[in-house]
Amino acid sequence: MFVFCYLGSILPIWRYAQPVNYIGFWITALTIVVGGLGAFLAFFVKPSVSTFTIPAFVGWGGPTKVLSASGAIQPLWPMLFVTIACGAISGWHALIGSVSTARQIESEEDMLPVGGGAMFSEFTLGLLSLLAVSVAVTAGGTTSTAVAITRFANGIAGFLNVFGISKVYGAAIARAAFVVIVITVTQLLFRIMRVTLAEWLGGRAPIFKNQHVATVISMAATAFLVVSGTWVYIWQLFGASNQLMAALSLLVVTVWLVATKRNSLYAGIPMVFMYVTTMAATVVTGYNLFVTIFLKQVGKAGHEIAVAGSVVTIAIAALLFVAAILIAIDGIRAWQRFRRQPLEVAPQPVTA
Repeated sequence: MFVFCYLGSILPIWRYAQPVNYIGFWITALTIVVGGLGAFLAFFVKPSVSTFTIPAFVGWGGPTKVLSASGAIQPLWPMLFVTIACGAISGWHALIGSVSTARQIESEEDMLPVGGGAMFSEFTLGLLSLLAVSVAVTAGGTTSTAVAITRFANGIAGFLNVFGISKVYGAAIARAAFVVIVITVTQLLFRIMRVTLAEWLGGRAPIFKNQHVATVISMAATAFLVVSGTWVYIWQLFGASNQLMAALSLLVVTVWLVATKRNSLYAGIPMVFMYVTTMAATVVTGYNLFVTIFLKQVGKAGHEIAVAGSVVTIAIAALLFVAAILIAIDGIRAWQRFRRQPLEVAPQPVTA
């Protein structure tokens, strides 16, 4: 896996990542299309497959019994909007759009269908995944992650079974699609880490600009988080931090639209909503880790990793919150400045 991701990080996009993603696209796309069609038809031809096995709604504050026992809170807002299922908005896609997608586009005219198509397909996958875990009958596994993957596979298998595909094969197809998504995203993740490390520290220490050094350091840091087990806690911030990055992207777009005397409302309104929502989600995540992990396990033998992971994650949450406020202040100042004095935009050529 590390060799696979190493190659994806250092080789040109069109030489490695693009062919890999192209192959993975067909596996995932076929699963989405056939599974989605099966989910729709199951309602009419096989109701047992489309029946929810978990409650569709348990309250605005989440499962009360489970949460009250742990002391955590899980309000529908803001946590629903930081679910890791990038649909209409995604900070990850904003990064990928500038780091890798832009290098694969033949013409700027292709950006709208590619960008819009990516978000639509991501939304469809998220919706299909939600349906799959909602109708799955059984879920085996020793961890919450294993249970979730099994529910997803069993749910997709039920949808594919509408077309006569064995549930065993259907579950295998679903797991294959899941693995493809994971490995394609992971190789791009290391590429992003390598580029970020070079931009962050390359000016002070040129060695970080070396793609091999930056990639190895990124992999070593990831391996440490996985082996130590602290990734479980840091991962809980991914949803909020991802969507916060999306809000920052919308902030940049909003300021640019104002600076060029264009209508900025279509970017500014969702930007404000996502900004407030993701900052609130960051606070909720930090609070939950504090009351469920730190307070209950600090000072107990054998719980050092859990306590350390919670402390690091809470610190990151606080850093994200403060950084978001500072960037928002800069954004407001830029918005005010460009509103008073917009940029001089050269007239665009008119095509016949």
